[in-house]
Amino acid sequence: MVTHDHHRAARRLLTATAAAAVLVVTLPALPAAADDSAQCTFPAKNYPGRPWALQRVLLDEVWKQSTGKGVRVAVIDTGVDVRNKQLKPAVDTGAGRNFLPKGLKNDDGTKIERGKENGTTDTVGHGTKVAGIIAAREMKGTGFSGLAPDATIIPIQQNDAEGHGTTDSLARAIRYAADDADADIINISQDTADAVKPSAELRQAVDSALAQDIVVVASAGNDGLGGNVKETYPASFKGVLAVASSDRNNERAAFSQSGDFVGIAAPGVDMVSTVPGGGHCADNGTSFSAPYVAGVAALIKAKHPDWTQEQIVAQMQQTAERSVAGHDILVGWGVVDPARALTEDDKPIDRPVASEGMSKGKAPTPAELHLGETADERNARLATYVVVGGGVLVAAVAGTAVAVRDRRRRAGRLAGEA
Repeated sequence: MVTHDHHRAARRLLTATAAAAVLVVTLPALPAAADDSAQCTFPAKNYPGRPWALQRVLLDEVWKQSTGKGVRVAVIDTGVDVRNKQLKPAVDTGAGRNFLPKGLKNDDGTKIERGKENGTTDTVGHGTKVAGIIAAREMKGTGFSGLAPDATIIPIQQNDAEGHGTTDSLARAIRYAADDADADIINISQDTADAVKPSAELRQAVDSALAQDIVVVASAGNDGLGGNVKETYPASFKGVLAVASSDRNNERAAFSQSGDFVGIAAPGVDMVSTVPGGGHCADNGTSFSAPYVAGVAALIKAKHPDWTQEQIVAQMQQTAERSVAGHDILVGWGVVDPARALTEDDKPIDRPVASEGMSKGKAPTPAELHLGETADERNARLATYVVVGGGVLVAAVAGTAVAVRDRRRRAGRLAGEA
């Protein structure tokens, strides 16, 4: 009989600790965390190695427990391009939908290409990246794959490069995913630069999905550089699992928003994923942390199909790696740990309880991100893009300062509670 302690000893979660500069580019009218979308031309070259966010997990051990088979994940985003070979077998094109309004036009009166009705057009690349992090199939020539490589993606287009997604279209997309597309999990990496309002219709759509035992995951937002603590929607609705971004040191990424609504964190810096037409690019933001968590949720759902959505969320939060005993406004209950979530699962829990996180072991040297260019070339290109797009370049010094500030804030809060 394999005991709980044996599982814990065998787990050996790998956490990358090498410091890296955090590059954040904020562009107008793009969905949340589409920071690097415009820098990457489609299609792109394949990323040959294993990205750092996957290196931190012993995937072979995790996949012995579950691969997400039979679980349906709705990606409500800018569409999912099935021309990428790693996504084509993962996407249920028959269930896909496009909720963008028809007859959209540019300021000069020219018609905007709306895309296919089944949600398989993605001119931004954002939704294609999100889907890849969840369920991209393994493929020869690359070490990248989704965390749940046997899960099924339901592509639902609700936004585009011009930001035509609205509260109404988002609510309709959520209702479709829950009522008609048979989704088990809904991922919403929604615009937070010009965030949707907490409308009654959106709230009702979310509540309906939760009532059907669907796990609803949403990005927390990227407006955290100045220490901003503010609510974003639908992430702040009760029952939605709001996901913050962590860096290679398991600290809050400099751009990631904080707040009591944050439920958990996941890698969100230099996130390699699939792009339209084929190949891979790297990107930053909570938009890519949310699908990381959605992928883990799919693994748990496949292994424990009878667990409620509250139990799946509580399982991820209880087993997350954290430096404080309970909830933290920076990273919620901690950084999601796929291996612990899949092995320390003797019985379901309805809510997490405060307990110390696992101790950190020696981490491997993370893989470098080349993607056809050197780190210096990438930094120079992004710096140029910042000037053109009016965004912000955050160097490693800024990231370090944020980490120090966060630690001091935590220490002060704990001292106050004592």
